[in-house]
Amino acid sequence: MTSPQALPSRTGGQVLVDQLILHGVQQLFCVPGESYLAVLDALHDADIAVTVCRQEGGAAMMAEAQGKLTGRPGICFVTRGPGATNAAAGVHIAHQDSTPMILFVGQVAREALGREAFQELDYSAVFGTMSKWVVQIDDPARLPELISRAFHVATSGRPGPVVVALPEDMLTEACRVADAQPYRVAETHPGAAELAELQSRLQAAERPVLIVGGSRWSAPAVQDLVRFASAWQLPVFCSFRRQMLFPADHPCYGGDLGLGANPQLLARIRESDLVLLLGGRLSEVPSQGYTLLDIPNPRQPLVHAHADADELGRLYRPSLALHATPSALAAALAALPAPAHRPWSAQTEAIHADYLRWSDPAAIRIPGQLQMGEVMQHLRAELPADTIFCNGAGNFATWVHRFWPFRHYASQLAPTSGSMGYGLPAGVGAKRLWPQREVVVFAGDGDFMMHGQEFATAVQYGLPLLVVLLDNAMYGTIRMHQEREYPGRVSATALKNPDFCAYARAFGGHGERVERSEDFAPALARARASGLPAVLHCLLDPEAITPTGTLQGLRQAALARR
Repeated sequence: MTSPQALPSRTGGQVLVDQLILHGVQQLFCVPGESYLAVLDALHDADIAVTVCRQEGGAAMMAEAQGKLTGRPGICFVTRGPGATNAAAGVHIAHQDSTPMILFVGQVAREALGREAFQELDYSAVFGTMSKWVVQIDDPARLPELISRAFHVATSGRPGPVVVALPEDMLTEACRVADAQPYRVAETHPGAAELAELQSRLQAAERPVLIVGGSRWSAPAVQDLVRFASAWQLPVFCSFRRQMLFPADHPCYGGDLGLGANPQLLARIRESDLVLLLGGRLSEVPSQGYTLLDIPNPRQPLVHAHADADELGRLYRPSLALHATPSALAAALAALPAPAHRPWSAQTEAIHADYLRWSDPAAIRIPGQLQMGEVMQHLRAELPADTIFCNGAGNFATWVHRFWPFRHYASQLAPTSGSMGYGLPAGVGAKRLWPQREVVVFAGDGDFMMHGQEFATAVQYGLPLLVVLLDNAMYGTIRMHQEREYPGRVSATALKNPDFCAYARAFGGHGERVERSEDFAPALARARASGLPAVLHCLLDPEAITPTGTLQGLRQAALARR
């Protein structure tokens, strides 16, 4: 064992960066601050790609997006106080989306702690309810230990964000300390008895359904899940904004449990005699406001598998609980021999047919000259199957979730937390990670302006992503609810927008204005050929509030109920 005296002397900032490299970090996102200058100096000579962002919320969302795509912790550095609170939006996304992420936050000098010094915050109080662990590292010699723990906590069980506070004087203090070992994620395998019971329950069922969700999946795990579903001919539904977990063109696929889900899909789940919930939690949105399954005792027999034992029985009391990680579980399921007789096969075919009808954009007509059904048809025809689609929150996202057929793992970036402004930073994170992949950001006008400044980041790093910006001059989702509850009384939902084409060009990108359906295809071709980050400014008729509803229709229905 090497004595401490024989080890090289390093500052806390150098030790920290060395740990990041040791744990496999290749990229990180930041907004610089004086509170962690020692880390920035250590990064100067490190083999880590640093992306400097324009706002801490955008930086945190970029890191979260990379965590979602790779299963490895996304890394973000921000300064103390307002830098940390700006980043909170990304931390909350990582928490509700079960995404591994580590946020490093500058802190005041140790001697000033507790005096409400300049930009001082109690990070445990600020982030305690939206992160798995919050730690402040006061001794540089403990950096290897505590950073190793941060990686393990972020990736274990139900993944999530970890917040690490770094007093600025700790980062400049020198110490002699050995590095930790690289972190490894442990897999939890389902027991033989539980698998046998699952097999028995499946063979006894007549109307089983499978719901897949959550995180910790991988491309091989998805392939194993597909093999299992194919062999057993089980209908598969994806949880809210988890559509990349099962290919939409597979004959077992039945659609997603999102906002405005297919009513036929929901009826199938309510009428099933066995629900397999794999990896997900069936929280408020996918459960349709906690109405699909009764709490705590579901009407339908429930088999619930999750990587975190604390999630089993937390809301729903399962008939069978499987404590297993997705990779281990999917491999075990793929090895289960399927029965010769599968009485639900015809139902599976009917469910897939339901999905195909529901997701056909050709059948959709909306008010106005720009028909989004035609836009989605063109995107389906032109874009590669592995295109990464990114979106924030708003009614506009329905066009992606309902009408784009996700067919590849790691092709969807969407916040289950419903956070606006996520799409553009997520797209930057995706394009920075995999520059060879096509990245499309769907955004509403209100949504885009939440983090539109990160378009400058895309330009700075030469990331030719495409933004399809749907402009209806309002906060559309809130206006929809407003018309339902207070018909005709418009308050605080109207927007006056800039010329988004000029906005894109001002940053050095490409901009196109799309007012009619026939404008979209040539505008898309020019944008893709430009080699620049591009915005397609698509003007929607404000009446087209959803693919099948109008503001006038909502208003009339609300008035009729009175």
